[in-house]
Amino acid sequence: MNRRSLLILAAAATALAACGQGADKSAGTTGPLMVGATAVPHAEILEHIKPLLAAEGIQIEIKVFNDYVQPNTQLAEGRLDANYFQTKPYLDEFNASRGSDLITVAGVHVEPLGAYSRRFRTLAELPDGAQVAVPNDASSIGRSLILLQKAGLVRLRDPVNPLQTLRDIVENPKNLRFRELESATLPRVLDQVDMAVINTNYALDAGLKPRTDALTLEGADSPYVNYLVARPDNRTDPRIVALAAMLRSQAVKDFIAQKYDGAVIPAA
Repeated sequence: MNRRSLLILAAAATALAACGQGADKSAGTTGPLMVGATAVPHAEILEHIKPLLAAEGIQIEIKVFNDYVQPNTQLAEGRLDANYFQTKPYLDEFNASRGSDLITVAGVHVEPLGAYSRRFRTLAELPDGAQVAVPNDASSIGRSLILLQKAGLVRLRDPVNPLQTLRDIVENPKNLRFRELESATLPRVLDQVDMAVINTNYALDAGLKPRTDALTLEGADSPYVNYLVARPDNRTDPRIVALAAMLRSQAVKDFIAQKYDGAVIPAA
């Protein structure tokens, strides 16, 4: 991507904002762009494109987080300019519960959710009353239950609602016992439970290989795209426009395909 392309994208976004709500107050800002991300794969992808953006005069600084709350909190407070780690259902739930108005800028990739075990090699081996750890945030628990339903382990009141809870399980033939834990802690308790449903970024960070280690895994058709996110006041900042364009570029799609071997899938 050359400088002329970046300038065209930035100019187009600024023009759209001016036609709609008026030009963003942050548009045209210079200096480093502060971007929050979880370590794998988000920060790795950002590190890959950092020199490519620098060659075009766009500087980014990457702040790595090990949780899902602080990247949004700091973005809403203005301590970050953007973040890259989350799905839209998670963002929607965060905005609703915190009264924030963060917005998606560009969909970048999908991380298929998986269920892992150190005790059993197949789902059929799970015993009656097995203890299963699942993420405790509203969007991830619903997503986890839908994964377990597709695997035949539970039946839900609504087979597609992404915001279901454990109370929405209407059939549980193996009498699975669920523990709701923070997403980042799930790989660390894998030796203490029979199975854990783990977000792929944390699975990769823990050295798990989703395609070979997961007992069940979402398919490439998963709707849970990971987004670059910003605020309404800075969404058309030319630096964010350039970052979004680079994250959606063929160079990034090729990097994701080569590095993650199907554990991370470029968004359509």
